[in-house]
Amino acid sequence: MSAARKHTALPKAQILIEALPWLTRHNGKTVVIKFGGNAMIDEELKAAFAQDVVFLRHAGLKPVVVHGGGPQISAQLDKQGLVSEFKAGLRVTTPEAMDVVRMVLAGQVQRELVGLLNQHGPLAVGMTGEDAHTITAVQHRPTIDGESVDIGRVGEITAIDTGAIQALLDDGRIPVVSSIARSADDHHVYNVNADTAAAALAAALNAETLMVLTDVEGLYEDWPNSDDVISRLTASQLEKLLPELSSGMVPKMQGCLHAVRNGVETARVIDGRVQHSILLEIFTDEGIGTMVVPDAPIDVHTGPEQGES
Repeated sequence: MSAARKHTALPKAQILIEALPWLTRHNGKTVVIKFGGNAMIDEELKAAFAQDVVFLRHAGLKPVVVHGGGPQISAQLDKQGLVSEFKAGLRVTTPEAMDVVRMVLAGQVQRELVGLLNQHGPLAVGMTGEDAHTITAVQHRPTIDGESVDIGRVGEITAIDTGAIQALLDDGRIPVVSSIARSADDHHVYNVNADTAAAALAAALNAETLMVLTDVEGLYEDWPNSDDVISRLTASQLEKLLPELSSGMVPKMQGCLHAVRNGVETARVIDGRVQHSILLEIFTDEGIGTMVVPDAPIDVHTGPEQGES
């Protein structure tokens, strides 16, 4: 009997032991996770996401969740008879539409996520970029056909204040941040791209890792001719690829580039359609998705000697 019991339990022990070096490496480190795509709509994926984030917290990491809510915003605008118009890949956001965006992000998507996380204990605290000046923005005016175009309440981040998030992390909480921000100039509230907001927060928090959940396996090497995923690339390699990427991947990969160029050790794009993709990425040898790393530092033998100015 005991031999059989030992036999069935052994694989579990091996799985736990495989995680040990990763647990040691990531202990005490901040990880910023952009929650989006299918993981945000599918009930089972949502529940698995919440379990993963709570697991990270209990494994000694400090997770911060940043979310948008494109599908939910579109559905609510439709319900209210407000047309969704896009220019340069961005939602034209009238003051009326911004009221809906704010209501959906802070009052619906965030509350649901906080509720899922808090099924596991008094952990998650919801906030928006407006709270404690966490994210400050100005109006973003994209250039279309050589002209600056007014697309309404779409924001470009100008400043990050991590004080409130850091206080929550120090208290053992999991901050859940909606990607809306207030302007210091006109005091309007702006809708900010959640990929961009997650990357800016990761850099400002000196996070070890930025993780962006998507609806693809990662960055494809030669899409649509091949579905081979690039498992690892440097900031410079990514920068060369940016002009060739599909419009949906651009803010995600630009975010990864910004993060690793500003002190974040790794930025990863992972498939949010895979249950427990976060745990697979952080705690296994294989990893999944695409990892972006900073460019290699200059060789000390060819660069200035250490200690020189």
